[in-house]
Amino acid sequence: MAENGKDEAAASDGESADGTSSSLTVERDSNLLRRMEICVAEAEKRSGKNAIGMQETFTVYLIETRPADAAAEGRAQPPDSVWRRYSEFELLRAYLILTYPFFVAPPLPEKRAEFVWHKLSADNMDPDFVERRRIGLENFLLRVASHPGLSNDKILYRFLTEEPCWKEAVYETGFQDKADSRLRAFGATFRVRSPQKCFIDMKQYSEELQSHTSQLLRARARVADRVYAVYKVHGNYGRVFSEWSGVEKVMGDGLQSAGHHMDSYAASIDEILEEEEHYADQLKEYLCYAEALRAVCRKHELTQFELETASQDLITKKQQRDELATGMVRTFSFKGVTNKLFGQEAPEQREARLTMLDELIAEAEDSVRVKTAEREEHVQKAWADILRFKEEKDKDLREALLSYAAMQINMCKKVQSSSGKHPSQKQRSTKHSEVLLCHKDTRHSTDRTNKTVTFQLSV
Repeated sequence: MAENGKDEAAASDGESADGTSSSLTVERDSNLLRRMEICVAEAEKRSGKNAIGMQETFTVYLIETRPADAAAEGRAQPPDSVWRRYSEFELLRAYLILTYPFFVAPPLPEKRAEFVWHKLSADNMDPDFVERRRIGLENFLLRVASHPGLSNDKILYRFLTEEPCWKEAVYETGFQDKADSRLRAFGATFRVRSPQKCFIDMKQYSEELQSHTSQLLRARARVADRVYAVYKVHGNYGRVFSEWSGVEKVMGDGLQSAGHHMDSYAASIDEILEEEEHYADQLKEYLCYAEALRAVCRKHELTQFELETASQDLITKKQQRDELATGMVRTFSFKGVTNKLFGQEAPEQREARLTMLDELIAEAEDSVRVKTAEREEHVQKAWADILRFKEEKDKDLREALLSYAAMQINMCKKVQSSSGKHPSQKQRSTKHSEVLLCHKDTRHSTDRTNKTVTFQLSV
């Protein structure tokens, strides 16, 4: 990779969280995708030993990058390439989520196939599944590289360009120390008193998005099963017509042609459902996006809860200081009970406690200021990124659904055109019809003659 590209990425790392509110769409501007072309070129199956020394088979993906200015100028510069496992993609995303909790992190493709239908394999080593995952991983990298806040991170740049020692560089950042306890985050959801309404609505929206998308994917899987079965039944019809053509002498050619048509009709469903799976993967991406959106809302609840806890602690300490300074202690408080049992404190003890409380109050005020700044930063950056995400989501889903509808229309037109007969087929069909009609008329005339003879004999 060119040195100037590395300098740009390193220089812009310090301002990776800026510019979020000014850009609401994913564009090739002020981000890594403007300076670099990224693609996941191929997947390869390998074998090796895991962490506990056992032999395992895994898939690695080749990431190729080249400077964008070289492609624009027409210079044939060889790309930089690194091999990455799926687990390394997971590590990169975990780092981005913990380092930038106010951004809606793009999701990874599914690790194992979900919402499968009859023909779709659930094996994560299946070639078709590996190919779909390769496309999903490339899409993940393109989304991260085009994100106005995530794209300028130096760890991301090293992930794309440096194969050795990348994991060590990630762990040296200490990003795991920023992880919130699951129990703590779960408790904050129920104990926070005044979260912002916009984040409450957005969390509910993410749950509805996940529910509706999963229902749509399940319905699509059921429809795919039924359509696949209907198409494949025509393969049986094709065999019947082909065998029948060997028996019939007059209609043999027509039956043989019908059998071929049924076979081609039955085979066409494989290509159709394979194309449908591409649109299903786009819906699965936004199914995972819903969880990322909900994680941003949970982080807001946690920062709000920490601010409320720090504010309540400050109020309690100020109240203790006022009671100690004025000497007015509530009768049913802990301090009031101890004064009744052991008597009043000495003046020296009171002064020492006042000094200690003043120090604790100063620390609590600093903590409230820090928590307030964290909450405000998270609210500002998270809401700006949520607006960017919603605009991107509306555009992507609209394009996906329109493309899916166009694909279904083209499929129906193709089936309709394939069911139409060519002129030669129509001519053969007309001849067959004439032969059948002549045969039928001959049979009816013979029946009338027989009836006449029978009537004359009876008379």
